[in-house]
Amino acid sequence: MRLKALTATAAVVALGAATWFATAGGPAAELIGKARGERGIEAQREAGGEREANDPDAFERSGATQVIAPRAMRAPLAPLPSGFDSERVWGTGDDWEPMVAADPTTAANVYQMTTRYTAKACGTRKHCIMFRSSADGGTTWSADIQMCAACKSISAQNDPEMKVASDGTIYATWMNDWSVVFSKSADKGKTWSAPVDLKKLVGKSFTDKPIIAISPTGQDVYVAFNSSDSYVAYSHDKGATWKMSPKINSGTLYYFAEGGAVAPNGTVYFAESAEAQAETGPINLTVQSSSNGGVSWMNTVVDVSQQQPPCTLSGCGGDFYGAQINLAIDKAGTILVTYAKSTVSGGPMTLYSRTSTNGTTWSAPVALPTGATTVGADFPVVTAGPTAGDFRVAWMDDRNGATAWNTWFSKTTNTGGTWSTPVRLSDLGSGAAYKTANGFTFPYGDYMGMSTNSAGTNFIVWPEGASYAGPGGTWFTKG
Repeated sequence: MRLKALTATAAVVALGAATWFATAGGPAAELIGKARGERGIEAQREAGGEREANDPDAFERSGATQVIAPRAMRAPLAPLPSGFDSERVWGTGDDWEPMVAADPTTAANVYQMTTRYTAKACGTRKHCIMFRSSADGGTTWSADIQMCAACKSISAQNDPEMKVASDGTIYATWMNDWSVVFSKSADKGKTWSAPVDLKKLVGKSFTDKPIIAISPTGQDVYVAFNSSDSYVAYSHDKGATWKMSPKINSGTLYYFAEGGAVAPNGTVYFAESAEAQAETGPINLTVQSSSNGGVSWMNTVVDVSQQQPPCTLSGCGGDFYGAQINLAIDKAGTILVTYAKSTVSGGPMTLYSRTSTNGTTWSAPVALPTGATTVGADFPVVTAGPTAGDFRVAWMDDRNGATAWNTWFSKTTNTGGTWSTPVRLSDLGSGAAYKTANGFTFPYGDYMGMSTNSAGTNFIVWPEGASYAGPGGTWFTKG
């Protein structure tokens, strides 16, 4: 999610395709901005309540249904190499921006979350986060569970993130309206602790786009988020009590956390992009680090991308294709970042990787084997494999055409020196109205998820859709 904010008593500010209003005396009157990637929270704030600028439920109310072909009717375009399964879809809900987390100590347990825009499933909420679990390595799945269904006065949920500790405890963070919250489950997702509202710790009117990182045992928990500026909430008792970092960045850029991990020596790192409030101009691709448990932080610019390609679809924000950066840390403590970068303002983006042992000095960039027509490659995720030097990256790109996106996978066994030939994971040429033999129409949401277990199995989820307004679905594979 990308929200722009400023303080005002009454204002109308037009940013990109969406316009936000604030009226003196109305709820959250100081919140004026545009949310990148969260259709249901792109709202016009007015006295007396909230209404949606882009009306994400119009598809639901129209009486139409999303048509997903039965699995037996779908056939992969070609056998997938490297042992990946053919892609599958999570039900028939209008789902986007999913997340996945694998248990690090067993090949059996894996968990998924997705943001669902289906009113019948979400009750009084405009959209909600659904969770499900698998006890057989992702072959079969439990029934869907709505996260925090008993939470009162919540109109919408967004941005799910998960990590699993060595004892099997699931740590999760997401947004209840504009509050970043934390919860955990000790019984494989059957029940969850009462959400902790991390927004209260920072004392801001909104918090946005959380990313979670944990130590292997879950003793140390870090949640990075923004309130335009960058912050991290941290706990050293498995989420029982929390403290808040000071503002990490200087200047006036708008920060978005996109990846995080804790190194073997306990140092925590987050990868964040930072753009101008007006969504124009260069984007700093940064890594933030703390070696004292979150008390103080360093903010290092790893690279700079020129302005992102435009998104011309109705309702799509000006920074939807904004350059992103993600990171993982291997068993030896080497940090690898992968990021999307454009060298020409508005031009297509390429993925690069760089490595570091301390988060401040970095190797020369290495280009990954991506492809491009209009936008290029974006939304990268990266994980570390079971051995030193082993990293895996997944992303989406439009090499097959501007409306023929696909999800791809590549790996390195020499710490990013070279990368394998990409594997196309979105291998079905049918199964939904937005799919053809060349790919899917649009990346439905601005991020995807990947998790790798101790056996080296990769679990990957991503969103495919018809347009920015949907409908779409969460698709996944393993291999």
